[in-house]
Amino acid sequence: MTPATPSAGPATGDDSGFAARAERHRRELHIHCYRMLASYDEAEDAVQEALLRAWKARDTLTDDTGLRPWLYRIATNVCLDLLRRSSRRLTTVASFAEVPWLQPYPDGQLDEVAPVAEEPDAVVVDRETIELAFLAALQVLPPRQRAAFVARDVLGWPAGESAELLGTSVAAANSALQRARATMRVHVPARRSDWSAGETSAEERDLLDRFIAAHESGDAAAAIALSAQDLRVTMPPHPMCYDGRDAIAPLLAQAFGPELGGDWRLVATRANRMPTAASYLRRPGDTAHRAFKFDVLRIRDGAIAEITTFGPDLFPAFGLPLILPEGGALR
Repeated sequence: MTPATPSAGPATGDDSGFAARAERHRRELHIHCYRMLASYDEAEDAVQEALLRAWKARDTLTDDTGLRPWLYRIATNVCLDLLRRSSRRLTTVASFAEVPWLQPYPDGQLDEVAPVAEEPDAVVVDRETIELAFLAALQVLPPRQRAAFVARDVLGWPAGESAELLGTSVAAANSALQRARATMRVHVPARRSDWSAGETSAEERDLLDRFIAAHESGDAAAAIALSAQDLRVTMPPHPMCYDGRDAIAPLLAQAFGPELGGDWRLVATRANRMPTAASYLRRPGDTAHRAFKFDVLRIRDGAIAEITTFGPDLFPAFGLPLILPEGGALR
């Protein structure tokens, strides 16, 4: 879906100016909704609805300096409404297989938000709070606790503004925050580095390149050699979870080998600040390499510790074509 500026009512004079000012916050609002919902597609719908609600209520905003928190409050309420209508409830999450709505987020769009630490938008894409493990842990929190936690511990808002975001008292917001923090301590990995996605290192780039080479050549053994002994593979929205090199080796042999048929071409990219390979497959009898999947890699201690595989729906969001140009060169 291509985002559009809300167009309810005449867009002239101040109305046009309001639309432009609100639109400047679209990306950070989209990332906020993504954290709340863990779904890129649902975040698209949520931010569009939030901007439409803001447009309809634009006359109630008396002080334009308060536009950003006002938009966040609207976007948060949209997410809370969506979660209330949803039947999904998690009390624990042992793997991404339990979060079937989880989708990756393209780094190219994260980079659209202010990268400078002094700018308020920069915290929105802090590398430690956009990684898949952190997002999955957030989904365990009840919706209002999730909103309180994101406002205070991700966005860094003070208690008063967080309470206003939730439309509640400071005491109630603080209570929700404390409960959320206790839950997150249980569900995020004990070692901070296990869920912190830092700058891409030369080692990560090398591992990704070697993984791509192994995949394109159908060499499952080479891919396994790059992996940790406790390698985990999940494939949201499918419920399967595979643990350990011995269990995963046959899976990779099937995925890389001739069973699917055809010829693989992979493109290096980034999702959620993690090294990622976008795969294209040309099946027998076809003339083109078509978008097939993403493999998001978590690197730990110089080895691939986790592969999270997603379908091809978000290739356009990553700026990738659904059909690879002849010659297969995008890198």
